Amino acid sequence: QVQLVESAGGLVQPGGSLRLSCAASGTIFNIYAMGWYRQAPGKQRELVALSTRAGSTNYADSVKGRFTISRDNAKNTVYLQMNNLKPEDTAVYYCNADLSALKAPRREYWGQGTQVTVSS
Repeated sequence: QVQLVESAGGLVQPGGSLRLSCAASGTIFNIYAMGWYRQAPGKQRELVALSTRAGSTNYADSVKGRFTISRDNAKNTVYLQMNNLKPEDTAVYYCNADLSALKAPRREYWGQGTQVTVSS
């Protein structure tokens, strides 16, 4: 059974930094993409950053130059380094993985979500 386990978020002051991690567990065959989404109160879930197996990355315009996504393929883990955080980055952050696994055809999986609050 595939699970995505995220690290804890937290409370950060504006201008601060935070690193999130998400590890995929289970008998995984191929990970096609891993990424991060977020959902702020009253808003739709939105893509923050995505990393594909081919090595490409995509970022929301609002986080370009501040956030960096990276992966450790040996550990089936994706990271999101968030710098120069702003109050508008406050949201629940969700890990997402597009993968195939034992007895599970290719599909998307979601983490449980972790709260990131940027406030002084």
